[in-house]
Amino acid sequence: MKHIAKKRFGQNFLTDQGVIYSLVEAISPKTDDLMVEIGPGLGALTQPLLKQLNHLHVVEIDRDIISWMESFYPKDKITIHNLDALKFNFSELAKLSPANKIRVTGNLPYNISTPILFHLLSNIDNIIDMHFMLQKEVVERMVAAPSTSEYGRLSVMLQYKLKLEYLITVPPEAFDPAPKVESAFVRCIPYAALPHPAKDEDLFAKVVTAAFGQRRKTLRNTLKGYLDDAGFTQLNIDSQLRAENLSVAQFVSIANFLA
Repeated sequence: MKHIAKKRFGQNFLTDQGVIYSLVEAISPKTDDLMVEIGPGLGALTQPLLKQLNHLHVVEIDRDIISWMESFYPKDKITIHNLDALKFNFSELAKLSPANKIRVTGNLPYNISTPILFHLLSNIDNIIDMHFMLQKEVVERMVAAPSTSEYGRLSVMLQYKLKLEYLITVPPEAFDPAPKVESAFVRCIPYAALPHPAKDEDLFAKVVTAAFGQRRKTLRNTLKGYLDDAGFTQLNIDSQLRAENLSVAQFVSIANFLA
């Protein structure tokens, strides 16, 4: 199919067969997996996944691609959900699985990748694992360690719930059209038991957001609505540090102290 990539949907279609092989190998689909692919595009991942899966669910917003898919794929092999991934109920889909769990993959549109990740976090109890192609810079932020320039709110919020693994760097020429940036493939596995559980996850999220709200300011300034000097002393956290210097465990300790 000759399809002109649509900028409004952030479309860049993967074409490099060597890269596609590596991605499918990393995902390692099993016949009976209940898997959903976000943004299947022209089927770079869809076709090799279907060779190994009994059935695949796909979430696609582009009507032109959907009409092509409907004519190209056997109806018993694929279920097409014509929806914005941000509005898709992943937990509802999981009800079709005996274990009430799904696997998620996709080449995420760069313009909405972070909101999709946060949307998936809210469905995390029903997810076995996730494998995504994203802008390399986003993956670097996801896996970043404390006290690095890449470490931020995204790192903390994802690492709180997920074990993350940077898998493969993918050059622009692996896509058509070639994006202006490098891409990377990442594996995200939800923790069976959270290593550092927060008593109040909404409060934890608010503390993290406030702390990173003004990156260059010290915690004493960014968290002044939450913690006074005595609180920092009790927690054994230096109030002159910046948000990027704190581990996930330390953010949780602040939230739990406040809760």
